Amino acid sequence: MATVEVRGIVKRFGDVTAVDGVDLLTKEGEFLVLLGPSGCGKTTLLRMIAGLEEPTEGDVLIGGQVVTDLPPRVRGIAMVFQSYALYPHMTVFKNIAFPLKAQGAPKAIWKEKVTWAASMFGIETLLHRKPRELSGGERQRVALARAMVREPNVFLLDEPLSNLDAKLRASAREELQQFQRDIGTTTIYVTHDQVEAMGLGDRVAVMDEGRVRQIGTPREIYHEPADTFVAGFLGTPPMNLLEKENRTFGFRPETFLPLEVSGGHNDVEQFQFEVTWMEHLGSDRLIYGNVGARFTHRHVVAKLPANVTVPIEPGETYTFAVLRKDLKFFDRETGLRANPIPL
Repeated sequence: MATVEVRGIVKRFGDVTAVDGVDLLTKEGEFLVLLGPSGCGKTTLLRMIAGLEEPTEGDVLIGGQVVTDLPPRVRGIAMVFQSYALYPHMTVFKNIAFPLKAQGAPKAIWKEKVTWAASMFGIETLLHRKPRELSGGERQRVALARAMVREPNVFLLDEPLSNLDAKLRASAREELQQFQRDIGTTTIYVTHDQVEAMGLGDRVAVMDEGRVRQIGTPREIYHEPADTFVAGFLGTPPMNLLEKENRTFGFRPETFLPLEVSGGHNDVEQFQFEVTWMEHLGSDRLIYGNVGARFTHRHVVAKLPANVTVPIEPGETYTFAVLRKDLKFFDRETGLRANPIPL
C-alpha cells in the first residue's frame, strides 16, 4: 500500500486550463473516487498521477516520494482504462501475462501469477479464449486481472464499468469493492456516475472546472455540500436551490414533504407548493411545481416515497414543509456554505 499526493497540480493545454491547482492526499488502502461532469479535469488528473501526462506545475508523490518526472513503469501503479485496451490477437492468459513480459519476469513465474490473478476475478476457465469471445463483464475482469498481476502499490481506474449494462454494472461494483477491500491497495477511481461514486468510495472528491470543490465521505458531500455546485450536482433529483435577498438556500427533494407528514409543525419551514406535474417511479413519486413569490428561482421538486399516500393533483396548491435542520444556506456571490438566516 502507498499514499498518493498531488501538490498544486496544474495542467494547461494551450490556453485551456484542464486542472487548476489541485491538492489531494489519499490514505493508505483508501478507495478514493474522483467525481464530476465531463470535462472537469478528473481523467487528466488521473493521467498525471499515472505519469501519462506531464504537469504544467506541481508535483505527484507516491508513497511519500516525488515521482513527477518518473515514467509510469517505475511508479508502482497499475491502470485500467474505460476501453480495457485488451490485445485482440492474444489469449486471456497472454493478455494478463503481458505486464510480466514487459517487466522481463521469467516465464517460469508467469503461470503462477496469471493463475493467481485470474482466480481473484473468477476467470480461470477463460484463459484460453480471445477477447472477442468474452462478454463485457468478462473483459472488464481480464483488464483488472492484468493490472493486478503486477501487484501494484496504487490502482488507478478510469471509468472501467462504463461499457457495461446497468445490471452488470451493479454486480461489478459489488465485486470491485469487495476485491479492493480484500487486497487493501490504494485505489483512485474516476467516474461521472454518482451511484458508482457514492457506492464505491471511502471518500469522494467532487471536481468542476479543474478544481476539487469538496472532498469527504459520501454522506458528508451529500448532506453537507460545501457549495452550490456540489449541492446541485449530487442527487437525483439534485438539491432544490432558492434565493432570498442576499442568500441562497436549499433542501433535498426527499426532505420536502406535505406538512401533515413532515415530522413536526414547530420546527419546520412551510411553503405554499403549486404542483404542475408528477412522475410515478414505482418506489417514489416526483412532484414538480413552484413555491411562493417571496423567492426567486421558485421551481422545486419533492420526492415522496410510495408509502406517503397523501393525495396530490397537478394544478392544486398544498402546504409543504422542510425541517429547519435540513435547510442549507449558501453565499449568493461565492456559492459557498454560509450561516443560516431567517426565511
